[in-house]
Amino acid sequence: MQLTPDYWIDKTDRAVEALHPPGWIEAFNATSVATDPHLVDLPRYPGTVGGAELRRLIESVSKPHETPLYFHDDHGGRRLKAADYDRYRERMALDEIPESVRVRFGLILQRTNMRSWPTREFVFRSPETHDLDRFQENGLFPGEAVAVLHESVDGKWLFVRSYNYHAWVRRQRVVLGKRDVVMGYAQSEPFLVVTGARASTNFNPVDSSVSEIVLDMSARLPLTKPEELPAHVDGQNPVASFAVQLPVCRDDGRLDFKTVLIARGQDVGEGYLPPSRENAIRQAFKFLGERYGWGHSYNARDCTGLVLEVYRSMGILLPRNSSQQGSSPIGNNIRFGPDANDAERMRALHRCAAGDLLYTPGHVMMLLGFEGDEPWVIHDMSGSGWVDDKGEPVEGVMNGVAVTPLTTTQVTPKETYFEQLYAIKKIL
Repeated sequence: MQLTPDYWIDKTDRAVEALHPPGWIEAFNATSVATDPHLVDLPRYPGTVGGAELRRLIESVSKPHETPLYFHDDHGGRRLKAADYDRYRERMALDEIPESVRVRFGLILQRTNMRSWPTREFVFRSPETHDLDRFQENGLFPGEAVAVLHESVDGKWLFVRSYNYHAWVRRQRVVLGKRDVVMGYAQSEPFLVVTGARASTNFNPVDSSVSEIVLDMSARLPLTKPEELPAHVDGQNPVASFAVQLPVCRDDGRLDFKTVLIARGQDVGEGYLPPSRENAIRQAFKFLGERYGWGHSYNARDCTGLVLEVYRSMGILLPRNSSQQGSSPIGNNIRFGPDANDAERMRALHRCAAGDLLYTPGHVMMLLGFEGDEPWVIHDMSGSGWVDDKGEPVEGVMNGVAVTPLTTTQVTPKETYFEQLYAIKKIL
């Protein structure tokens, strides 16, 4: 029962009601950008940045880890050395950053990873694991706008700023364009939003560059104007599809746009979903069982990516990392000090509703509701634990999106997620 969205929707008061009036989302996002240092308004991003400021920004993400890291056994399994970090650092061309840097702008062509360093090498906390590549930071989706601030010494990597993160991306996944063109595209209306876990452009035998492009939940693409729609798109009649504009890179490297089709049978729709508790629940359940992907790796997402996509499919922007979200002034917040007890946390939870966000150190969950006095959540989790019938702690692995009780699911053999709860965020 707990593994279906309707079970929780039926238990939720005012579930289907759009909880905010028209125009609220735009005002909410504007306030968020103005008050949260981890969000930026890309259309108003400065045209130049200081070289020293940019260097600090790069070094805030491109820095050696304090804990030992290893290449996987498949690649030697050795521990990273200072020489490895020196090699990565040389690629960044920090000494070539001028006193004043002209900002360029671009659009993402295909789903791409944001990396701590300009490298595709994977590193982990042990040589045996395949999970949690510690150089993985975030993921960007086709059509997303970025400010381009710097490039690697070989020109194969760009250091970019999205609306909620900054890191390195592969140059071949970005097409540069004039600022007004890039931002005009990103803000264009009407637009299509991916409301399923994934969708894709239709197969295109004429142009493989736009064939079956994967689009994750919350991806936004401008709809082609009816008067500009041809009778067929690369040999397919568009009548049963949505026609959208997708950024492409011309042979000369310049930005262009191509009309592509997305079948109407896919989980997509015009405009954002209304901000309701029903939509929050249904959107989250579309990821149920998906494998955990740290920093949007493995063509998936992590705990924060899950709530990011759910809320962005309703038009609501959030910071990238759980610690940033948990400390953010966005929304209505309840925070617990170090002396908070279980009774205080439970009283606060009983004042919450489905869709509210719960924060523990390094993790975020979405409240679904209660079974008796037990709060239940949906979240994207890596490790997990529980207490068996004999009262003994059991350490396990989840590595995916799951629905769990809050007070009995353990973070460590000695603490539950409930006991580590430090903040609650109410947006809906």
